[in-house]
Amino acid sequence: MDFRAIVAGLAFSFMWSSAFTSARLVVADAPPLGALSARFYISGLLAVGIAAALRQSWKMSRKQWGAVILFGVFQNALYLGLNFVGVQWVEASVAVIVASLLPLLVALASRVIFGERLPLLGMLGLVTGFAGVALIMSGRISAGVDLTGLTLLLLGALALTAATLLVRDALPRGNLLMVVGLQMLAGATALLPAAMLFDDGGVRWSLSLVLAFAYTTLVPGIAATVLWFWLVRRIGATRAATWHFMNPFFGVAVAALVLGESLGLRDVLGVAVVGAGILAVQVSRART
Repeated sequence: MDFRAIVAGLAFSFMWSSAFTSARLVVADAPPLGALSARFYISGLLAVGIAAALRQSWKMSRKQWGAVILFGVFQNALYLGLNFVGVQWVEASVAVIVASLLPLLVALASRVIFGERLPLLGMLGLVTGFAGVALIMSGRISAGVDLTGLTLLLLGALALTAATLLVRDALPRGNLLMVVGLQMLAGATALLPAAMLFDDGGVRWSLSLVLAFAYTTLVPGIAATVLWFWLVRRIGATRAATWHFMNPFFGVAVAALVLGESLGLRDVLGVAVVGAGILAVQVSRART
């Protein structure tokens, strides 16, 4: 892996991980589902506009359109919607740890449901990763973490895992930025009825809200997506996915620095264990 790919992988992981801190800042002053829907409309329109300028086409088969809409609803409406609601009551560092379960859950489900081969290194990685999450969560639960918020985060991770497995062979291979933009628009549209039904209160305008909303829209929403596509073209999707092992480190660090969230020895040890488990699983899948 060359130096530029390493820099891109670290930058992508940082952008992805920092989204949980910016989300917590947003929901402190705005209704979560409405704010998320607005974010996806803006990000989706920007992505589609850039894709059109790059001459990417929106023409797809009926099956591909169905996969794009389904994945957009599951990823952007269900997964991130549940996360935005959950981080009202749960710290960003907890949210990023739960979200980091995704590669472990996908690998486990692929092994159990589809019988995909997972070498010994991958199996050890699964055990290690889940053990690290259990180590962190045991301390947080004993400290009084909100169980409703934690449950919403877990349901979101399971929803994205299901979507990843359901449509993994149906999504279009080309015109990736256009596809992502359309997924965002599908998620934004699906979130609107839920926002009208469940959101309470109005927007309390503040500099923190404006900056956090702009950041989460432009950096995790657009910049990280573009960087991810570049990384995939540079080193391939499977090798690029190994960079997810850095997500727990960056996510917990950003939450501690920006939000002042507590970071104990158990958390540091657990994050290291989770990261090692994710790396082992992704490396073993890449070799397979």
